[in-house]
Amino acid sequence: MTIDELRRRVAEFLAANDPGTTDRTDFLRARYDAGLAWVGFPVGHGGLGADQALQPEVDRLFAGVGAPDNDPAANGIGLGMAAPTILAYGTEEQKRRFLGPLWTGEERWCQLFSEPGAGSDLANVSTRAVRDGDGWVVNGQKVWTSQAQNARFAILVARTDPDAVKHAGLTYFLCDMTDPGVDVRPLRQITGEAEFNEVFLTDVRIPDTQRLGSEGEGWRVANTTLNNERVSIGKGGERETGMIGRVARTWREHPDRRTPQLQERLLRLWVEAEVARITGVRLVQKLADGQPGPPEGSVLKLLFARNAQELSGLEVELLGEDGLRYSDWTMVRPTHVEFTGRDAGFRYLRAKGNSIEGGTSEIIRNIVAERVLGLPAEHRADKDRPWKELAR
Repeated sequence: MTIDELRRRVAEFLAANDPGTTDRTDFLRARYDAGLAWVGFPVGHGGLGADQALQPEVDRLFAGVGAPDNDPAANGIGLGMAAPTILAYGTEEQKRRFLGPLWTGEERWCQLFSEPGAGSDLANVSTRAVRDGDGWVVNGQKVWTSQAQNARFAILVARTDPDAVKHAGLTYFLCDMTDPGVDVRPLRQITGEAEFNEVFLTDVRIPDTQRLGSEGEGWRVANTTLNNERVSIGKGGERETGMIGRVARTWREHPDRRTPQLQERLLRLWVEAEVARITGVRLVQKLADGQPGPPEGSVLKLLFARNAQELSGLEVELLGEDGLRYSDWTMVRPTHVEFTGRDAGFRYLRAKGNSIEGGTSEIIRNIVAERVLGLPAEHRADKDRPWKELAR
């Protein structure tokens, strides 16, 4: 499909669905049904089977006429992580059930992966899923769960075979967050916000029809999610968006506080941010069937965390005493993750989490070392031992 054909489809759709008079949800549902949601997805699942690189043009055309969007910031986990994983491993019934309301924003998603004893070592999760008839009973605790308080569904990794080695005994599920056994509790961060949550699962019943992938295939499915997460976090957008845009604006607004040393640092970071952005654009263009390459996504996420922390630190230095002021430390539960919101102090504190969420920078460096540079893998003493025998 050419870009001209795609533009024609959008024009025909807008002629039949006036964004100014059509109900927002009806408009988004119609856009999904027309294949103009994810143009790279298959026909019947929000797409046209077209080149994924055409998606920005579609979004630009809809935004240009003031059409409603699906509030992507509020459902980043669903759009950036759950959807491509469901596309890759879901049954046709699962795709039909979940992808539509996910894209329209009628059902938001969260991620139940990390645990108090399984963060960087995700394969060490101890949340158990035990087979019971035509379903599973899940018990355990998850932590650092963004947007759990607003989510209808969650992508969940649980241990189904404690006798297997830790990477082999996991299974991936789609969990209904409205189940009475799901208890969501806020976790207050250094910013004052409770953006994250801890989630307790007590006798939560999940039907086997909401298992994604085969039993014991959870690690493989989860890696698809994690790879997409790193691309989603690190890919960036237009030039001078994100942290570099915020800091560049502060720089232009305060010429009296510039120094040659700060200028040199800012120029270096601006170039690095632009290189990362262009790399992200190239990576998105290479995506096929929702399967991003682990090395590229990991490199982008690593660069994103480092640049955000260095840039936010530079901004605080540039502002001097003003950079130390913090406007509000009231605990709120935001509707979406905002890396660059509010003031310089917030940006500096929030950026500390960038090297932890989505995979710690230490783990990602291992991935890059092993899969990009071809260096020997670290020794793993627990690699061939059953999970139940490992010390915890």
